[in-house]
Amino acid sequence: MLRYLEPIKGRGAPDNANNRFEVLGYHLDTDITDVSVLENPDRPKTQFFKDSSKTIINKNDSPDIGFSYSVNPYRGCEHGCIYCFARPTHEYLGFSPGIDFETKIMVKENAPQLLRKELSKKSWQADPIAFGINVDAFQLVERKLELSRRCLEVFAEFRQPVTCITKNFLITRDIDYLSMLARDQAVLVLVSITSLDQSLQSKMEPRTSIPQKRLEAIRTLTDAGIPVGVMVAPVIPGLTDHEILPIMDAAKKAGAVTAGHTLVRLPFAVKDLFENWLTAHFPERKDKVLARIRDVRGGKLNDPNFGSRMRGQGIFAEQIHATFKIGRQKLGFGHFAGLSSAAFRSPRGKQMGLFA
Repeated sequence: MLRYLEPIKGRGAPDNANNRFEVLGYHLDTDITDVSVLENPDRPKTQFFKDSSKTIINKNDSPDIGFSYSVNPYRGCEHGCIYCFARPTHEYLGFSPGIDFETKIMVKENAPQLLRKELSKKSWQADPIAFGINVDAFQLVERKLELSRRCLEVFAEFRQPVTCITKNFLITRDIDYLSMLARDQAVLVLVSITSLDQSLQSKMEPRTSIPQKRLEAIRTLTDAGIPVGVMVAPVIPGLTDHEILPIMDAAKKAGAVTAGHTLVRLPFAVKDLFENWLTAHFPERKDKVLARIRDVRGGKLNDPNFGSRMRGQGIFAEQIHATFKIGRQKLGFGHFAGLSSAAFRSPRGKQMGLFA
């Protein structure tokens, strides 16, 4: 395993974890002080690769995830969130879930064309789509490539119901298409806020929008008539769980109409990356945080079982859920009415029924 001696400025992962599918790996001995053999190890550059996927709409069959279909224009994410559950997916590409996940980004250049083709199929029933659920569709390179914007253009053209999830203020760029979808009750934007502490956020989610910009995004979108919710996600026991109510309160004041939350998940190499990150940034809090995560994960750092993997278990997990429930009631968050596919249209000219 390649390990850097110090946290990497502007990146989330402190090292490049081994790919679990690869037999060989290499390790930089911690006794070595001359790291000139590496190419600028302190500031690894982001590389972009063409993704030649032939399809764009992914089918989800997990029983504990509340959506059936998703679209992701990118694989890998420069945001660098250390806890990201999607990191292990980079191993299927032959990369590491560590720094590689943040610096080797696969770009689906034909995502808008593929989306238009698949929405035009006779078999497509206009079920709601989660946009950017695996990695953020509004990550840094999107400002230049505009793949997500062009996908939103297709969603708006078809009046296809979609939920957008992001940590980036950049989504406000696309108010035009989001407003078109909102007129047909065909869009919900979820802004994810993990912490209001910018010092913590900058280490944990180094290339995301700062908390105040995310709150500003909620206000900007709300003022444009677009329904926005806040995702307090993920909640990290012992590190961010005390911020549940303050985040919900700030989001409500910014205009959020609904709220959701999830517990942190640390599948495969993510648990080791997260532990290394704690060592690098918060060594004095490391034992407490890991102990609390084990408390909600049946004694382990990760629980892969359906049902419990999303909610956790034990008294600390129940306290987190109870705190969130109290916050919803106290602050007056409602339950989103649902997305409608009544206005869906395609080149076939076929109208679809209502979906709630």
